[in-house]
Amino acid sequence: MFKGFEHTAIASPDPKRLAEWYVNVLGFTINYTYAGNYFVKAPNGTMLEIIPSEGERKPQTLKDPGLRHLAVIPEDFDAAYEKLKSMGVQFVTEPVEIEGNRLVFFTDLDGNYLHLIERRQPLP
Repeated sequence: MFKGFEHTAIASPDPKRLAEWYVNVLGFTINYTYAGNYFVKAPNGTMLEIIPSEGERKPQTLKDPGLRHLAVIPEDFDAAYEKLKSMGVQFVTEPVEIEGNRLVFFTDLDGNYLHLIERRQPLP
């Protein structure tokens, strides 16, 4: 009956600027816009909708209740990590290996958490 998620939405004080960050930093494309909303699409087809926010952002941590991060799949973990570093991306952690999986947390322009992950074995 349900096929899955079509997209995940992020509220931003400047949706266009944040959409362009996903294009310039992660290689997504802006595939649809309307009324100040931007859909960005990853090379594998996953999408984010970036919508205008209202009010001030509250401080967040990696384990606050609610949605916590977006996991990004690189073709090459080391190359992707080095590219992000060279682009001045803000890292929240150092790269670690857990049960054969390599990961590091970073933020986008608005402070949303992203997670670069390379899995030894794909999830079932």
